[in-house]
Amino acid sequence: MAGDNVDGVSTRESLKSALKEIVDRTASVELSGYRDSAEMSGIPESSSKLAAQETSGISGQSDKELKPSPLSGTEMASTTATSSKSKSKSSTATTQQSITSRVETPSDADVRLSSAISGLQDYFRKPCFVHSRLDDAVDVSSVITAMSPDNFSHLSHSSLVRTATGVRELAKRIGQATIKVNLRSILIVTKARDNSLIRLTRELARWLILTRKVNVYVDAKLRLSKRFDADHLLDPSDHELDSCLRFWTPELTSMMPDLFDLVLTLGGDGTVLYTSWLFQHIVPPILAFSLGSLGFLTNFPFQDYEKTLNRVFDDGINVNLRMRFTCTIYKDGHQTETFEVINEIVIDRGPSPWISMLELYGNGHLLTVVQADGLILSTPTGSTAYSLSAGGSLVHPEIPAISVTPICPHTLSFRPMLLPDSMLLKVCVPRGARNTAWASFDGRHRVELRSNDYVTVTASQYPFPTVTASTMDYIESVSRTLKWNVREQQKPFSEDSDGSTTPVNDDEGADDDQLDDDWDIDDSAFFSSSSSSTALSGFNSAPQSAVTTGSSSPLHRDFLTLDGK
Repeated sequence: MAGDNVDGVSTRESLKSALKEIVDRTASVELSGYRDSAEMSGIPESSSKLAAQETSGISGQSDKELKPSPLSGTEMASTTATSSKSKSKSSTATTQQSITSRVETPSDADVRLSSAISGLQDYFRKPCFVHSRLDDAVDVSSVITAMSPDNFSHLSHSSLVRTATGVRELAKRIGQATIKVNLRSILIVTKARDNSLIRLTRELARWLILTRKVNVYVDAKLRLSKRFDADHLLDPSDHELDSCLRFWTPELTSMMPDLFDLVLTLGGDGTVLYTSWLFQHIVPPILAFSLGSLGFLTNFPFQDYEKTLNRVFDDGINVNLRMRFTCTIYKDGHQTETFEVINEIVIDRGPSPWISMLELYGNGHLLTVVQADGLILSTPTGSTAYSLSAGGSLVHPEIPAISVTPICPHTLSFRPMLLPDSMLLKVCVPRGARNTAWASFDGRHRVELRSNDYVTVTASQYPFPTVTASTMDYIESVSRTLKWNVREQQKPFSEDSDGSTTPVNDDEGADDDQLDDDWDIDDSAFFSSSSSSTALSGFNSAPQSAVTTGSSSPLHRDFLTLDGK
């Protein structure tokens, strides 16, 4: 694990605190939020014990021994040798022999630490712990086994219908379930390059610590920030809360996502996307405060944060499990990188002036050859982003679908399409393509794809759980941000004394009430109660002179008469 020195805080020191908290939690028998105890959750017992031993070993070391760089066996040997040389008068040969021995054999602490991390990494590869929270209510493994193709052969049509209906009902109830969370550690992600949000981050962190006595993790870059003023955030005399303010790094969120019970984002949709990028496997629930521009994903106003968070602490949360993609890059037939994206993967022609040629496969079958500026594969969440600009359809986040949207296709028949999330998609640069392609993932990490390179896209087993304010969050956000289907409404008709209807004119003056009831322009003959076909046939059968326009027509003569000429 890299030991980058982030604002004076070594990764090893962050790991020390993280491991200690993991061990404290896994030793508990009660459920804590989404986590069970070590025995119930499936964390290897040996890994928990090794983590406990390593944590106690690290805690016993002095601060001088916690260097910002990784402590390999060589460095620990050098430190030990220096200490021994200052305390004893042993011979040089003995000291050199000791150093050589320590260099060849890594320290026991490093071995225990490596084993503990390996065990915890295996644990964190488990599916989303929002699903794991529901394991007591639904035995998912037995359901999947019962629905295997071998068991379907003897089922009747009515049984299959009941099964499909039950699956839909189960998905509906999961989306409506209120989950009680025992919040002990909260992560705050603040929008970058916006100093006005530092003060709000400080206010929120202070409120959480003083009122709810929880551990609050803020960005490590704020440790030395004068605006945040971490040293004076809390009363120095209150030693009980002294350790509640902590700092996170991207390495910590990647290695220990289970440390956090809830993530609060202060910013806009870009901050939410960055949070998804931080958690490339399991993701804690995300509660997004609206402090950005549009805000498709931020449905909570920050000015009501006390009311919102009190409701979360006391009543629980409703979570929308937004689908993510697992995108894997293959170069020369070998897997190189894998990313979890929540918006979209875009494959385009990059700086090349030529049109892109891409082969799109679904479950191993060629679906089409794309000849366009590029191709967008978006999640339902990403349907309001780049895909929308390219003419793609809006997709509700609860619909499990993959949106395929071409970018400026050189054909009139290539329309956007929705594919089932069960399909494995593959986008390949064919051998005969004139130029390479470029892939980007949620607007990050642009990668060049050469001939025969390809990317596979499938629904991720790690969804992105966002806390919802109401069941109408999506419609409200689309209406608020995109002004979806907004137009002036038609004026209603008013009913006259003779039973006919006429449009209401709100601009009529007061003097109009004293005029007679006859209309100056009467179109009732045209909009009659008879069928439109009868009216049109009567119009077509009229004499030619009745519909002729020009200076000699009857209509023109009537107009001159009305005009007084």
